[in-house]
Amino acid sequence: MKHRKVLFVCTGNTCRSPMAEAALRAELKQRRIRWYTVSSAGLSAANGQPMSANSRRALQEAHIPFDENFTSKQLTPAMAEEAFCIVCMTESQREALQDLPHVTSFYALCKHEILDPYGQDIDAYRVALREIRECLPEIIRVLLPKVE
Repeated sequence: MKHRKVLFVCTGNTCRSPMAEAALRAELKQRRIRWYTVSSAGLSAANGQPMSANSRRALQEAHIPFDENFTSKQLTPAMAEEAFCIVCMTESQREALQDLPHVTSFYALCKHEILDPYGQDIDAYRVALREIRECLPEIIRVLLPKVE
């Protein structure tokens, strides 16, 4: 079976989408779900930036493994084309990508947007990660129905 790629999208690809990428990857591994790869990108990302220190800290505190060498990536047409589905953090991001196929959002799937913690203290990052993790079972159920 061919791997299908789930692509999380936020603004800068240094806070929310890397946390969502790591969290879904860990959840799929825990559930022994194969045939899916997870990545992330940003609508306004500067390529090559590290994951924010507070995103790293929130993931570490939650014992979620992540790529220590993660760097941000700007969303490209090629990335969008190879994705099985694109999951945006907010409705405005989904609307910005409405011309692409297979685009959805946390709100469309879980009735909850993931607000940007950028520039805030660690607690905002913890909240964002908690909200992402709370949505993962529904995301898996809706987007990956054959695995349940």
